[in-house]
Amino acid sequence: MKFLTYTLATFLISCLLLTSCAKRGFITGGATDTLPPVVLKSIPENFSTHFDSKEIKLFFDEYIKLNKINQNLIISPPFDTQPEIIPAGGATKTVTIKILDSLKPNTTYSFNFGQSIADNNEGNILTDFKYVFSTGSFIDSLKVQGSIKESYNFKKDNFVSVMLYDATTFTDSTVFKEKPIYITNTLDSLTTFSIENVKEGSYYLVALKDKNNNHKFEPKTEKIGFISEPIQVPTDNLHELILFKEDKLPNAGRPSMVSQNKWLVAYEGEYKNLEIEALADNKPIDVRFSKIQKSDSIHVFVPKIEFDSIQFNFKNGDFEKSFVNKPRKLKEIDSLSISFNKNGGVDFTDRIELITSTPIQSFDIEKMNLIDKDSTQVPFKILNDELNLRMLIDFEKQENQKYSFEMLPGAIIDFYNKSNDSLTTQFSTEAYTKYGNLTLNLLNTNEFPLIVELLDSKENIISFVTISENIPIEFLTLKPNKYLVRIIVDKNNNGKFDTGNYLNKAQAEKVYLFENPIDVRANWEVNETLVLP
Repeated sequence: MKFLTYTLATFLISCLLLTSCAKRGFITGGATDTLPPVVLKSIPENFSTHFDSKEIKLFFDEYIKLNKINQNLIISPPFDTQPEIIPAGGATKTVTIKILDSLKPNTTYSFNFGQSIADNNEGNILTDFKYVFSTGSFIDSLKVQGSIKESYNFKKDNFVSVMLYDATTFTDSTVFKEKPIYITNTLDSLTTFSIENVKEGSYYLVALKDKNNNHKFEPKTEKIGFISEPIQVPTDNLHELILFKEDKLPNAGRPSMVSQNKWLVAYEGEYKNLEIEALADNKPIDVRFSKIQKSDSIHVFVPKIEFDSIQFNFKNGDFEKSFVNKPRKLKEIDSLSISFNKNGGVDFTDRIELITSTPIQSFDIEKMNLIDKDSTQVPFKILNDELNLRMLIDFEKQENQKYSFEMLPGAIIDFYNKSNDSLTTQFSTEAYTKYGNLTLNLLNTNEFPLIVELLDSKENIISFVTISENIPIEFLTLKPNKYLVRIIVDKNNNGKFDTGNYLNKAQAEKVYLFENPIDVRANWEVNETLVLP
């Protein structure tokens, strides 16, 4: 009995010792999965010839999910009716593609899944998996490669469609009405493209930021890039396509009354040559119009008179359109109000503007005063921008200076013969040492005139200079910041960037974009050399 008791005690003590000596730990799930899914097999087999199936099945080694399949999946040549992809959502090891369109004879088809296939747990992407088949006896294997370049903006478009059209049947209207023979797209943040499995022949090459994914050009909303002459395949050339957004053609919508003296009109196109005539009860009346900022719309101001009907006639070049409207009884009437876009501290590159609520008929600069902190008169000019309902106060700013701008009653008379009350504002500048200077030197340029623009990180134009010869370009008293540079080759010497036009076979004016920011710091003199390619 004693022996049994001793044995049991020894066993219990051993268990306690083993328990106290054991190290604590956690169960792990093993190494993180970093591998993309693998296609185990496909039915019919990938790269099949004499293909005549209406259904394709893809089998994977793990559960996968399809992300943005409608955006990522590029089928070349495109179908009129998109195939059905099963399942549309949820995890699966098998993807079924049901072809709902008829297949063309002796044609190689390519299904490029882009970035749409990812494993269900870790999200590892199977990049650019392609399922290819031919309805003929062989797979076409030629390529067309190149890059996409933005014509004006630094921000690049992703998922740009790049398309080939048969040159033997191509007309100017083809890109508006018909789908291409071959198509691919650029991926997110990438600017290169490769159209594969192309047949030997002659093609027109077009790029499109296809917003509604219908493979047809819609100029009002989409960018286009093109090569004017057909390309020959096979070729080793790398093609560069420059994307641009066409200027909208003039067009006006039916005016709507927003107050007793103001009408809202949806308007597209340039404003420089726009003319608006108005007839109130068939009698001509004087009208003014202004642009609504960041909107394809304008306000039309009419006299404060009563009428039973009003006819608006819009003219801009070959464009003409007329509307007859009945007025409504509205209590609201727009009256003259004035504000300043700046007050307090201002930078040397800031514009000092008067913002008015109604068009200005006339102004008297003798009833305006600009004085500094010593009450000394400062010379200035007033530039009236009626289209944007603003007046620029143009003068030379000095460092460490305080300014007071005063408008006496009657300095401004608006379209309705209303004048301003007394108005005063103050603003001030700081020392030059709180700002930096930038000098740009250009190499490899022999095209003039050039418009050299300095932009902030949001692509707002801070300042610009036009040069007709290669001289150093100075941007002085800049606020400390990082700046971008854009240089426009002003081919027609009209002082602005001109975009292209597809039907006129006109490319956008050449633009050089320097994407590396230039750091300008307080009290620095920065010299930068830009090499034009």
